[in-house]
Amino acid sequence: MNQYTISALVSNKSGVLVRVAALFARRGYNIESLSVCKTENDALSRMTIVLNGDDYILGQMMKQMDKLVDVKKIQQVEESAVCRELLLAKVKTDAATRSQILEISQIFRAKVVDVSPEATILELTGKSSKLDGFVTMLMPYGVMELARTGVTAIGRGKACIKDETDYKEKI
Repeated sequence: MNQYTISALVSNKSGVLVRVAALFARRGYNIESLSVCKTENDALSRMTIVLNGDDYILGQMMKQMDKLVDVKKIQQVEESAVCRELLLAKVKTDAATRSQILEISQIFRAKVVDVSPEATILELTGKSSKLDGFVTMLMPYGVMELARTGVTAIGRGKACIKDETDYKEKI
């Protein structure tokens, strides 16, 4: 199985996320990662969806999504695109382990966002594989909690996923 990233411009209104998620669920496909945000156009949101499958599954899901009224544009994200994810990790710390955890954080260029006598919260952005490696290094110290945003992506250069029409639908 391959991993694919899809980017879609959708209407920025309630119910759209549910309809897209239901489309995947009805066909028995799991969404590995989902990120949704408002765009530079207030009427549109951008969805970044990561799914596992083959070329047939990717094609079917893109065709099915394209049939939804609120999906304005959809495209597969190219491998050359910039893809990032945000991780917040709460790690058990004490006086004996804090310096080791901070050393690992420096290697991965993570930021310390909170410190208490018994825990440290770290922030890291990067490719999913980098975040996975960071978590693996922290596991022996006791990862108390993880929060990840899911992948977000944007094409390099002047290529954009903008809707060609000036979409100004009133919400």
